[in-house]
Amino acid sequence: MAEQTVEVKLKSGLQARQAALFVQEANRFTSDVFLKKENRQVNAKSIMGIMSLAIARGTSVTLIAEGIDEEQALSTLSVLVENEK
Repeated sequence: MAEQTVEVKLKSGLQARQAALFVQEANRFTSDVFLKKENRQVNAKSIMGIMSLAIARGTSVTLIAEGIDEEQALSTLSVLVENEK
């Protein structure tokens, strides 16, 4: 299992369109991927789970991955949320 804490720098945070793109990217990996905000952890492959966290710009979240491609999943997803688009 691998973990990485990142700051969300997306202009709109992980809301609507950005959340959908994040989930689409997470589903490309075979590893189980989770997103943790404070004490809540959700499946990062679930749009409803991501939306329920209401992640705004500047929020720190922890990406958690477990599986054969966990390092690649963390690397790719962290770049996605840290990008300031």
